Amino acid sequence: MWSQTEQVMETMGFMFHAFAGDKGCLTKEDLRMLMEKEFLGFLENQKDPLAVDKVMIDLHPCQDSRVGFQSFFLLVAELSITCKDYFVEHMKRKERSKQH
Repeated sequence: MWSQTEQVMETMGFMFHAFAGDKGCLTKEDLRMLMEKEFLGFLENQKDPLAVDKVMIDLHPCQDSRVGFQSFFLLVAELSITCKDYFVEHMKRKERSKQH
């Protein structure tokens, strides 16, 4: 039986490859579609219409418009760190609602 962490790792791998296909990397359009489907909350809270473009630049310094799995995983890690306070508050609210 896999741990939750192993399941998350597997899910991340499958998600990346579902959008990257046989290319083994994400194009700018692939990343945009992935973010619109999988990171909808992040995009909805962005005031900058060029958020995906800026993410692409940050992810891949050589700017060849392709993102590999390692860069993608770093993006998810950075988003998780950025959203940590939200997750903590969400967990606290969830616990309070269980107690009532």
